[in-house]
Amino acid sequence: MRPEPDAERTAQVLRARGHQVLVAPLLRVEPIEADLSGAGTAILMTSANAARSLASHPQLAGLTGLPVLAVGDRSAAAAREAGFADVTSAQGALADLVRLVAARFADNRGTLLYVAGEDRSGDLAGDLAAHGIAVRIAVTYRAKAARALPAELTQALAAREIDGALHYSPRSLSTLLKLADEAGALNAVLNLAHYCLLAAVAAPLRDRGAGRIKVASVPEEATLIDLIGSA
Repeated sequence: MRPEPDAERTAQVLRARGHQVLVAPLLRVEPIEADLSGAGTAILMTSANAARSLASHPQLAGLTGLPVLAVGDRSAAAAREAGFADVTSAQGALADLVRLVAARFADNRGTLLYVAGEDRSGDLAGDLAAHGIAVRIAVTYRAKAARALPAELTQALAAREIDGALHYSPRSLSTLLKLADEAGALNAVLNLAHYCLLAAVAAPLRDRGAGRIKVASVPEEATLIDLIGSA
C-alpha cells in the first residue's frame, strides 16, 4: 500500500522469504519546490520521501554540509543517498526523534529546518517548541491518494487470494479503508491479517472492527516483516 519506490523494495524482501506479493501503492509522491534558503543549523526528516525530494532540488548543494537528524534508519539511509554525510538516526518514531533533537540542540539558539510532506501525522515543530527549539517547516513533497483501488487488488480481494497486508502510515491505511468501502470490499480488507508499523497506524483498523492486527514492537521495517515470518 506504500508509495514507490519503497513498495517494490519491500516486495523484494518478502519474495526472498517465499511470499507471493501484490504491490498496490495507493499514494503517489510528488516533489514541491520549496525555498530552502537560510536552512539553519540542522535538517530534520521524518520520512525517506523527504530526502528523495531534496535529491534534485536546486538548493541541495548548499544543504549537504548540514547535519541531518532522521526519525529512523530508512530515512537516514535515504539522506545519505541524497548526498548528506553527517546523518544520525533516532531509530524509532517521532517521539524518539524529539528526544534526540532535544538532547543535541538543547542550547541551540538557531532554527532547525524540518523537511516535511504536505500531510503530517505528528507535530514535530510543536513538540520541539516545548523544549525551546525553533523549527522552520519546508514542505518539499506531497502524497496524492489514488481515486480507486487498483483493479488487480479488487479482484484479488474478491477471490480471497490475499492473506495479509502491511501498513506503514495512517494516511495510506485511511486511503485503503476509504477506497475499499467505496468498492464494496471493506469487509474483505478487514478480514485480512494486518501488520502495522505503529500503534497509531493500527488504530483505524481497531475502530472498524478488524480482528487480526499485529504491531511491530520497534517501528522498523525489519521488525514489522518479522511479524509475518517466512512462507
